[in-house]
Amino acid sequence: MGEINRMKYKQLGNSGLVVSELTLGTMTFGEGDFYGLKFSFDQKGATELIATAIDKGINFFDTADGYGNGQSEEILGKALAGKRKDVLIASKACFRTGPQVFNAGVNAKHLIEQCENSLKKLQTDYLDVFLLHNEDPITPVDESLKAVENLVQRGLIRYAGFSNYQAWKAATMIQRQKDLHYSPFITSQMHYSILNREVESEFVPMSLHHGVGMMVWSPLSSGFLTGKYTRSNPQPEDGRLNSFDLGLFDRELGYTVVDAITEIGKAHNTTPTAVAIAWLLSKKVVSTVIVGISKMQQLESNLQGAELELSTAEIAAIDALTQPVVRYPATFAGLQDQELVKARNNSV
Repeated sequence: MGEINRMKYKQLGNSGLVVSELTLGTMTFGEGDFYGLKFSFDQKGATELIATAIDKGINFFDTADGYGNGQSEEILGKALAGKRKDVLIASKACFRTGPQVFNAGVNAKHLIEQCENSLKKLQTDYLDVFLLHNEDPITPVDESLKAVENLVQRGLIRYAGFSNYQAWKAATMIQRQKDLHYSPFITSQMHYSILNREVESEFVPMSLHHGVGMMVWSPLSSGFLTGKYTRSNPQPEDGRLNSFDLGLFDRELGYTVVDAITEIGKAHNTTPTAVAIAWLLSKKVVSTVIVGISKMQQLESNLQGAELELSTAEIAAIDALTQPVVRYPATFAGLQDQELVKARNNSV
C-alpha cells in the first residue's frame, strides 16, 4: 500500500477525469526501430513494466496507432488483459498508416477507421482519451470535430483532445465545439521541458483560459535532462539522441541547465531527472507528464519526480535559466494599464 500512495493525482483539464501525475508512454514497445528510435520492450518486458507501473500508482497509459510500427497498441492491450477497468488508456491518430493517400490526416475517414482499429488492437471497447495526433493541411476543422463527436456518441471514446496543434487552431476548434454543442476537448499533448518552453507564449494561456489540461511529451528532452549527455561525452552509449534527435533544444544551453538541476537534485538527494519532472508538475497547465522508459530501472527516477516538491526559489532559479524571449504582441502586455493589473492581482 505504501508504494501505491507515492503517486499523486490531478484533474485532467476541466473534466471529471482524475489521472496519475505520471503517464506511462509506450512508444518504446515493439521490435525494431522507427526512424532511429529503437524499441526496447517486447511483450514479456512490457507486461512486467506495466504491472510495476500499476503497483506504483500509475493509472494512465499513452499510445498511438503508429507507435512501434503498430505494435505498441497490441502489446499494451495484451499487457492490460484483466486490468482494463483499473486503468485509463489514451491513443492518437493522424500520422500515415498505409500507402493509400487517404491513410493519414484528421479527416473523418481516417480518424474513425483508426480509432476502430485501435480498439481492436488494444482489445477494449472504448478509449478513455482519443487525441488528434497532429494537424493536417487540408481537412476542415468542422469535419475533424464531427468525426470526434461521432466517436463520443457511439461510446467508443470517453474524452477527446489534440496534440502538436498551434494555439490559434486549437482555440478555433474549441470554440467550434461550443458553437456546435459538441463534447469539449479536455486535454492537449504537447512537448514541454525546461529546455523547450515555446508553448508558454501562446499555447499555455489559451489552455488555461479554456480549461485544457496538458499531457507533456518528452519532458526530459529525449533523455538529455537525465545528465547522461555531457560536453566530454556528447554521445553516450545507448543515448536516444544519438540516432533520434528532433532538434528541439540548444545543446550548449542544455549542458548549463543540467549542471544547475543536478545541484538542485543533490540538495534533495535525488536526480536531475526528478528535478526536471517536478519542475513541470509545478506548472498549473500540466495535468500529467508522459514518461518513456527504455530500461526498467528508469522508472524509479521518474517516480521520484512525482514525489519531489521544489521550493518557490528553486522553481524561479530554473525558470531564469531558460526564460523564453517574449515576442510581439505579447510584448505589449507590459504596457497594460497598471491600475487594471493591480485590480486583477488583488482579485486572485
